[in-house]
Amino acid sequence: MNELVRMISDDGTLYALCVNSTEMVKDAQNIHSLSKVCSAALGRLITGASMMGVLLKGKDDTLTLKMSGNGPASPIVAVANSDGFVKGYVGDAHVNIPLNSFGKLDVSGAVGKEGNLTVIKDLGLKEPYAAQIPFVSGEVAEDITAYYYISEQTPTVCGLGVLVNPEDEQVLLAGGFLIQLLPTADDDTITKVENGLKGVKSVTSFLSDGLTPEEICKKILPEFNLELLDRTNVEYKCDCSTEKVTNALIAAGKDGLLEMAEDPQTEAVCHFCNKRYVFTREQILALIKECI
Repeated sequence: MNELVRMISDDGTLYALCVNSTEMVKDAQNIHSLSKVCSAALGRLITGASMMGVLLKGKDDTLTLKMSGNGPASPIVAVANSDGFVKGYVGDAHVNIPLNSFGKLDVSGAVGKEGNLTVIKDLGLKEPYAAQIPFVSGEVAEDITAYYYISEQTPTVCGLGVLVNPEDEQVLLAGGFLIQLLPTADDDTITKVENGLKGVKSVTSFLSDGLTPEEICKKILPEFNLELLDRTNVEYKCDCSTEKVTNALIAAGKDGLLEMAEDPQTEAVCHFCNKRYVFTREQILALIKECI
């Protein structure tokens, strides 16, 4: 079960979010047949996107994270809604590269040490909000932290982790936390947060010890009294449909549809879940009428 909790300090100085995203990341790995390093890369991004998604205020709001770098797996994309449900994909899901100098999966080597993180929020307005920042590390968590600081002027700490079995390359554990200071925070708040983070090794180490997301929040912020705001179950969930794919084909215009109609059938594959949609020549010709 992918449990996500959102907490607030009783003095109103910070939010703390934490999620156990293990099953979510396992689903992503199975859907896309991800290599071990791509499991770590996409796993981190969808975990971060899930937490960022629940911070959206509107029921129909969505958030897209896209990391476009100079690494062989790039780009990696994650989309989340306000319920924290996510979907995502990797440009090349089968990339395998050596471990980094610390003996860990080299996520930045796969995604790229140089590139950009783009954040798009569709809040139901005429135009989506979009912001782009250069990579800080390409390791995902540091880049999300930098996005909040640069684009939203919100002091934030993000921690993300995916543990993969080195033998069978299957995901064992995955999770993340997000700490955001509120306008009421002062220097004392910052000091307390820094003190708590000094002893934090990784979110997967906490999960390995059997801690729940709520317990992890309290573990990394021991100097705060945290109150639970809400607890929710999140998951990897694609919302593609025949209707959405049909609308995408219509968007190609009359000329594009005429070109498709030259073939006996047209196949469209969803990037997020690999579901295949097949349209006959007759169905494509029928769509042309809707472009007139």
